[in-house]
Amino acid sequence: MEKFFKLKEHGTNVSTEIVAGLTTFFAMAYIIFVNPQMLTMTGNAFFTFTVCFSLNFSWEQALAMVFLCGIINVIITVTKLRKLIIKSIPESLQNAIGGGIGIFIAYIGIKNAGLLEFTSDPGKNIVLGDGTVIADSSIVPGLVKFNNAGVILALIGIVITFVLLVLKVKGAIFISIVATTIIGIPMGVVDPSIQTTSGLSESFNDLGQTFGAAFGSNGLLSLFSDASKIPLVLMTIFAFSLSDTFDTIGTFIGTGKRTGIFDAADEKALQEGTGFKSKMDKALFADSIATSIGAILGTSNTTTYVESAAGIGAGGRTGLTSVVTALLFLVSMFLAPIVGIVPPQATAPALIAVGIMMLASFKDVHWSDLDDAIPAFFAAIFMAFCYSISYGIAGGFIFYCIVKIVKGQAKDIHPVLWVATALFIANFVILALI
Repeated sequence: MEKFFKLKEHGTNVSTEIVAGLTTFFAMAYIIFVNPQMLTMTGNAFFTFTVCFSLNFSWEQALAMVFLCGIINVIITVTKLRKLIIKSIPESLQNAIGGGIGIFIAYIGIKNAGLLEFTSDPGKNIVLGDGTVIADSSIVPGLVKFNNAGVILALIGIVITFVLLVLKVKGAIFISIVATTIIGIPMGVVDPSIQTTSGLSESFNDLGQTFGAAFGSNGLLSLFSDASKIPLVLMTIFAFSLSDTFDTIGTFIGTGKRTGIFDAADEKALQEGTGFKSKMDKALFADSIATSIGAILGTSNTTTYVESAAGIGAGGRTGLTSVVTALLFLVSMFLAPIVGIVPPQATAPALIAVGIMMLASFKDVHWSDLDDAIPAFFAAIFMAFCYSISYGIAGGFIFYCIVKIVKGQAKDIHPVLWVATALFIANFVILALI
């Protein structure tokens, strides 16, 4: 383990990596149940509601587009375009992206904890002359009432998590997940009864239907058969690729640099080295390959998971953390009911804690200088409020270019940043048209 993963060099050990792998798994295990539900409707949010429902592509055609998206990302990774994009991002924006992901992760945690409710704004109701009140369609967030067991359990979990973290207890986040789950049993939030599943045979039968469907007569072979739809196909693939590329880059920058996983030496290797010398190079390539492999197996975009920051917060620093998480996902095929008893109220505090840790990146943003503050603000706020890492990066890029142009410093904008910003604007125009 030490020789292969270089644990001491990264300031970690086997037990820490195992705990980090467990923490990562439980923070993201809900996807085992959520993603199949989405896939029965034909995929994740963009995949389902835009590509299939709105644009009327078949799920096989959507998988074919995901496969092509992965191939495009492999090409831009191998040709160093992704590396150039990362090098072109100003340091102030990189710090803003890190802090913005912190807000984004914390927001996911608060939402998963059930602490928010979304209601119509009563102050904007329309009152007609006869006294009839028409509710306004504006939806505003608010704090829930603390009158149900799930919310109370989430609060207990938050207290346990932060008490353990303040006391610097080793494995604090994982311990809090386990403790909160156990407390949730007598409260009626967690159902400890283990129910049998339909079994692996049915799952593998379904895999026979989805495996390779992206290349069949209803998939890739039909994708370009209608000449009138080719522009729409290309625009959709472009939207897939742009979102996947910048979601990944944003997550790597936000989590890797903040925690020192991508240190100064690795950053230098990224900028000056050839081949896949740096950890970032290898990570980007793995992400690209995974997208295409996922499409072949029959799933929507496989991308870098922002909840993996929970494992980083628990001390994970090497690939051993990922191996542990992968093995747990493999085991979950047989033990899905056991995994399913861990409620979101138990894992939400971990995401909130990691979000707080990542906010430290904001300290390196020069907030008193509007040249830095304006792009940083839009990068961070759009990331959280739009529920999208790539949209946050888009906001930061666009306003960075605007500030530089207004200041007469357009020449200081990296050419790659110009292109990336133009692509984001084009993407917004395309989405508006479709």
